[in-house]
Amino acid sequence: MLALRTAHFSFTVKELERSLGFYRDTLGMELIATMERKGEDISGIVAFEDAHLKIAFLELPRSSGLRLELIQYLAPTGHPIDNRTCNPGIAHICFNVEDIQSTYRLLRDRGVRFKSEPVAIRTGVNTGGYAVYFLDPDDNTLELVQPPHR
Repeated sequence: MLALRTAHFSFTVKELERSLGFYRDTLGMELIATMERKGEDISGIVAFEDAHLKIAFLELPRSSGLRLELIQYLAPTGHPIDNRTCNPGIAHICFNVEDIQSTYRLLRDRGVRFKSEPVAIRTGVNTGGYAVYFLDPDDNTLELVQPPHR
């Protein structure tokens, strides 16, 4: 059996500073570190010759140490993709909240783009809770879930 543990999850972004503004300033994540990477090692890891990346690591306050890595490729530059959640290979991050309605209103008032208002969950393990999808500046999907009160 493999002994895997989660270290971080990642999104590739168009402009690192814009994304930092969203994740740090709008969502309240803490900036842990920023760096630039280029050279043989990072080119080998990402499998792009002459890769040059700007990277930031963020963490939620009171989290279990799981970090979000944001990467801007300075070289090679990428192109936006169709990242609708129905497309294979697309991922999202889900955040648990205690009061989804107030969190939704706060983020909406800060200009966050939501796909809907919070929806009551009627089936599955979170029956009795609420959920809503929203988007970051690069249209990556994020989710808020208010688990059911049991």
